[in-house]
Amino acid sequence: MYFCSMSEKLPKFLIGDNTDHPDTVFIIHAHYPRFILDLDTEEIEWMEDIEVEDENELTDELVKLLQEAEEFYQRELDRYEKEDEEE
Repeated sequence: MYFCSMSEKLPKFLIGDNTDHPDTVFIIHAHYPRFILDLDTEEIEWMEDIEVEDENELTDELVKLLQEAEEFYQRELDRYEKEDEEE
């Protein structure tokens, strides 16, 4: 049996929802550092410990990742709307 790292196959971002939280949309960052972002509250749940030597570098990287997550979500919404218009 062959096992490989799922992170090799996963896209960088995923959209998640849950019927226990029907009004909430989550963005899951599937690459390091893995986290779940609640788009409504902008709260982040870290899925692993982050090790970094430079605090400023970490802050810059996190700001970039959060911006990428929001851009990903908007792009996905635009694609869904376009598909609905074509049907």
